Amino acid sequence: MNHGTRSNLVVLLLLAIISLPAQALHYRVRHSQHFRRTTRRSRSYRHHRHIVWTPVLHGSHDSLVRQNEEIDRLGLPRIADDQQLEGLEQEHELVAIRESRNLAIHPQLAPQDRYCKSWTREFLQDLAAAHYREFRSPIQVNSAVRTVAQQQRLRRYNHNAAPTSGDTESSHVAGLTVDISRRGMGRSERKWMEKYLLNLKKQGVIETAEERREPVFHIMVAKRYEDWRSAHLEQKDVEAPAQSAEEQENTGPAVQ
Repeated sequence: MNHGTRSNLVVLLLLAIISLPAQALHYRVRHSQHFRRTTRRSRSYRHHRHIVWTPVLHGSHDSLVRQNEEIDRLGLPRIADDQQLEGLEQEHELVAIRESRNLAIHPQLAPQDRYCKSWTREFLQDLAAAHYREFRSPIQVNSAVRTVAQQQRLRRYNHNAAPTSGDTESSHVAGLTVDISRRGMGRSERKWMEKYLLNLKKQGVIETAEERREPVFHIMVAKRYEDWRSAHLEQKDVEAPAQSAEEQENTGPAVQ
């Protein structure tokens, strides 16, 4: 190796040594910037997730207990299976939920499961009529009566579902309860629903909660809803109750 070649190698080596700190600094800066951006996104996502789920209608252990107290107060059976359910429907202990312009039913809800207590249906018709007057669109029932056997199957894939025994058992198994879909509702529509339901909850005629896993309003209707409704009809604070499927499309209480 001649002198000129050695000189060139020395120069290249010196340049490489000089550039190393700059490259390291550049990497640290880029890595730090990326980490900060990733951290900010992660914090923003966690914050976003936190602030999005702030339901007005909170479910609670106490609410589930009150729902079961209503079932016990009325002496209602927890419907064990399809055979018992069919018997109650034939005896008109449960009444059919009918679709109308105001009220839709989820197409996957089986015909034998489209039943509830009479006062629950009255509430449902009133809510549907009031909602239609406001938004010109129907509400949808996703679930109504269930058997204990159905509730047990539901809990296999939805661990948030209420248990099938004890003082927090699902009130669906007594026919008092319906689930109304939140899917497709705009912000103003959800706020209207929350106000309507919260008003009735404060008056002690329903128990309600916005479920998180399933986008529905869970609503148990107490039998005292009948008395509440009659009192409001007498005061002319609500319109005349529906007498038929055709009439119910244009009627229902105007809850403020």
